[in-house]
Amino acid sequence: MCGKTDGRLVHDHAELGELLRQLITALEANDVARTYPLLDLFWARLAVHIRAEHLHLFPAISHAVSCSFPVRSDQVPSAGEQEKVIEQLRDDHNFFMHELAQAVAVTRGLLATVRPDVAEQLREIRKRVDIVQDRLIKHNEIEETGIYLWTRSLLSEAEQSELAALINKELENTPPRFG
Repeated sequence: MCGKTDGRLVHDHAELGELLRQLITALEANDVARTYPLLDLFWARLAVHIRAEHLHLFPAISHAVSCSFPVRSDQVPSAGEQEKVIEQLRDDHNFFMHELAQAVAVTRGLLATVRPDVAEQLREIRKRVDIVQDRLIKHNEIEETGIYLWTRSLLSEAEQSELAALINKELENTPPRFG
């Protein structure tokens, strides 16, 4: 059974996965008009998800680990382990945002001008999206089987509820252009 925080974040992973599938379908059809809004939405939604983790999840885990007793269990990471995982997740986040920002810029340019190499450009964007997707699958597994579950072991019920509320608020805060 999912907890308050991990359940919401896992659900968001599923929604992002569905957006990614729609984006790939548009790219496979060489449909620039459909690709751009899906790519832009995926990028923005992933940024919101990342913001929630950076502002609330990672600090909550770091604080809880630094304040916990030195007793080790399989469910509670050491301070060094949690720092390493969070650093890896942050590196992934930076990679995702960089790659997707470049793909959005290229796609926006394709909408602005008629180009004979649209199919070739979309294939290049598809390669970027595939690389992001492959890394995102591994990334999500690390989160869903690790850091998300740590909240159950490290945080009290009240802290879990507070964290869930903060994360929900962030996830609902998408850019106005998508409202």
